[in-house]
Amino acid sequence: MKDFQEIPVARREASAGQTPRRTAAKKGTSPLIWIGLGVGIAGIALGFFLTSAPSTPPTASAPSNVTAPDPTVTSTAAPSTSEPDTLLGHHRYADAPLSSLTVVSRTKGKVVMLRVVAAEKFFEMQRAAARDGIDLVAVSGFRDKAYQQGLFDRNLGKMGQAMEVTKVSAPPGYSEHHTGYALDVGDGGQPETHVETTFEQTRAFEWLQSNAGRFGFEMSFPKDNKQGVSYEPWHWRFIGDPESLETFYRNSP
Repeated sequence: MKDFQEIPVARREASAGQTPRRTAAKKGTSPLIWIGLGVGIAGIALGFFLTSAPSTPPTASAPSNVTAPDPTVTSTAAPSTSEPDTLLGHHRYADAPLSSLTVVSRTKGKVVMLRVVAAEKFFEMQRAAARDGIDLVAVSGFRDKAYQQGLFDRNLGKMGQAMEVTKVSAPPGYSEHHTGYALDVGDGGQPETHVETTFEQTRAFEWLQSNAGRFGFEMSFPKDNKQGVSYEPWHWRFIGDPESLETFYRNSP
């Protein structure tokens, strides 16, 4: 049986002298038919996609945690400062960081502070003056804007005119004392001359005129100064390093 079944029908008929017949397809579908059907279906699907796809690619959506800006809402960012660089003869200065300051003296509950570099040079100058019999004292140093505001208001109450006040007291935000480099110097032997023009008559003032420059200090408001500020023989500032020099001379021609 095995040998008979494996002989094709056409061969059997030929051996019997008959004309061979076309054999019927075996039961089931040929694999080639399935492949053809698959290719046809894929082509139809591709054509449908190409005709129905949008002409421009879709844009990527924003992450869910990002909110798009509302064009009807105005920005609340703080505007840049509009304060002028000079006001009534005084230059604008920022407050020195408290971390940059150190105590120079404490007297009757009053604390005088300066920037560290200015304080060190003042101490050197103070010791040099003491060797010459001069008692230099620090009367006032760093002041923040709030303190300066109170001082300005008190002077305004006494004098009544801002133009007059600014000759003896800078507006808040415009005092050299904000920088931590400026101080009012007095003669310990003549306290009655502190923050007065009579300080120019003391030995301390005479010594400062001859020696302060060696320690990096200069008088801020000499007589007939360009800023138009009243003569203040007691007011001195440190300009002994690049930062302090730039602080006071950046607005100079």
